[in-house]
Amino acid sequence: RHDGDDPYLVVAADKGTATFSDIANAISAEYGFWLGDAFASGGSAGYDHKQMGITARGAWESVKRHFRALGTDIASTDFTVVGIGDMSGDVFGNGTLLSQRIKLVGAFDHRHVFLDPDPDPAASFAERERLFRLPGSSWADYDPALISTGGSVFKRTAKAIALSPEIRAALGVEEESLTPNEVMRAILRAPVDLLWNGGIGTYVKAGEERHAEVGDKANDGIRVDAAELRCRVVAEGGNLGFTQRARIEYALRGGRIFMDAIDNSAGVDCSDHEVNIKILLNAIVADGDLTEKQRNALLVEMTDDVGALVLRDNYEQAQALSRSAAMAASMLEVHERYIRNLEQAGVLNRELESLPSDEVLGERRAAGGGLTMPEFAILLSHTKIALANELLESDLPEDPYFAGKLERYFPAVLRERFAAQLAGHPLRREIIASRVANDLVNYAGTTFAFRLGDETGAGADEIARAYTAARETFGLSALWAEIEALDGIVPSESQIAMLLRSRVLLERATRWLLRKRHRPLDVAAAIGRFAPGATTLAEALPTLLGPSDLEAAQAQRAELAAAGVPSRLADRVSQLEALVPSLDLVEIAAATRLDVVPVGEVYFMLGTRLELHWLRERIVALPRDTRWEAMARAALRDDVYSEQAALTAAVFRAPAGDRPARELIESWLAENQGAIERSLHVLADIRAGGTFDLARLSVAVREIRNLIHSSGSPEPAAVPTPSRASS
Repeated sequence: RHDGDDPYLVVAADKGTATFSDIANAISAEYGFWLGDAFASGGSAGYDHKQMGITARGAWESVKRHFRALGTDIASTDFTVVGIGDMSGDVFGNGTLLSQRIKLVGAFDHRHVFLDPDPDPAASFAERERLFRLPGSSWADYDPALISTGGSVFKRTAKAIALSPEIRAALGVEEESLTPNEVMRAILRAPVDLLWNGGIGTYVKAGEERHAEVGDKANDGIRVDAAELRCRVVAEGGNLGFTQRARIEYALRGGRIFMDAIDNSAGVDCSDHEVNIKILLNAIVADGDLTEKQRNALLVEMTDDVGALVLRDNYEQAQALSRSAAMAASMLEVHERYIRNLEQAGVLNRELESLPSDEVLGERRAAGGGLTMPEFAILLSHTKIALANELLESDLPEDPYFAGKLERYFPAVLRERFAAQLAGHPLRREIIASRVANDLVNYAGTTFAFRLGDETGAGADEIARAYTAARETFGLSALWAEIEALDGIVPSESQIAMLLRSRVLLERATRWLLRKRHRPLDVAAAIGRFAPGATTLAEALPTLLGPSDLEAAQAQRAELAAAGVPSRLADRVSQLEALVPSLDLVEIAAATRLDVVPVGEVYFMLGTRLELHWLRERIVALPRDTRWEAMARAALRDDVYSEQAALTAAVFRAPAGDRPARELIESWLAENQGAIERSLHVLADIRAGGTFDLARLSVAVREIRNLIHSSGSPEPAAVPTPSRASS
């Protein structure tokens, strides 16, 4: 015996067994296995992946993401495609019916080679649709009258294929005749927009890999090197179409690709949903509250809802990888440390996962590069698994606040009809842990929990609680939804930039909560304490910001507006950085029993009078090429925030009464005139010198700290040492 006891086992179809689910479930029933027909997903009372087109639709989320990043709107622009597969196949067939703008130039399966050098998008779409619905179709069934001049369908058994001038132009080859294998290699190397892999086999390797290393001898004669590809985008609806090293090689040359486990995850995700839904409903049937016939009808009724839940996962995951790529070069040092950490913890094997060695990372750093999206895909996957396991070992799944994660995993009709039974789902803890991990990694980044754990000593569950409280305190979920609603309306890079700006606030607020609130954090209580004040400050910000802060926000707003971002959203995103001190200000307001707005007014006035915005700008401009530089820079920056908050509290030590903020400031300035003049003199000297290194700026921050002592205020609490908000 090689495996221990498990509470359940789920089997999934593989090549040639897609229709065997009912057989497997019959065996499950015969043995009295508690999962019943949740043992093998699909079948006569399950979700038919081909009918739903779910795997292809999931991969298409990657396609849309890649083309948005390239500035191409494939909903309104024709684009050229080559592919692996035929219209009878689930992934290839469904995938090539997801857009009427596709110009399918060439494709092949195990029987035929299809070439259509200049297809009419509408006519070819209709013909592909006909073939998809034709039982047992092949490329040989394609209407020859609909193939453009010079194209045809050829058997792979032919000795040679004559290439028309049109085919040669479409494939970018000069030869007038090639063997079928050579034609298939030419299809893979064609200068097109998209390579859509919906087939079985490994067709692309890295240049340094030998065919024998790939382990797919049947396709040795067709396989090409990644460096030979001329397509702009690759989508892997099928498994193992590329070796991982091939993906990386292609990405390093500018190609856009994730990996098969990302692109085709919707099929597995759909099966997961089906199994978990059936576990719930089978228990309800056993209790007599639902008949099997009613259960089956309900499963059918929920098909679209399940599909939407699954595709949302694909959308978020592709977006997360795009954000990681945007920070690849600037965050390389952090990513290198993280890879090393995962390797030392036994979470991954760097060589097995084809992750770069320290030497290779050094070369990329010297060239101004970073990790590729296929490499980020590996890190993202391992991070989610490791984080979910850590959360599962904690008491977070029992926290009532996270019950909503369980509910939102299931279609709305189940939440409405079977709320009580849902709360007792046998896999309740596992679902909550995986959904919390998924959300955190997708929106806060792959290294978020690693960095915050390193900086604060907090465990995964504590970080997840603080992240959740920070996200909801500032209404970031709603903000992200607004940004995502701009897909295809504003440039992708503008959306990514807005999401990254929100992440700065998210990370600093999370760190603040980890440092300054009692653990384990009561998430609901923290949101209740801080969200009202944070919302009030956000609404009042335009009237509170000093000239420098306002100018910076207006510059960001103008940049976003120029990209087509709606005015209200541009306003909000441009002011996110100014909300960083919100949690401190809410605490000061509570301690002084004042409204948060006058506290904010004093805070920002102090910043203006003491030139703290200028000081923060100089600190942010410090180099951060190494871990230690980044930590020193971040600590210095946050010292300024902490000391500005402490000075604000000092101003309110005297009874405020009904005095306006300006009067309070003037009174405090007069009381501390000597110390303030000395600090401003030091700042002026540094400014005049024109050199703003760590040593000089540390002196400047020390002068601000001296003001706290001079005014009789207590030393501010220790400030967390953050690194950059990133992926």
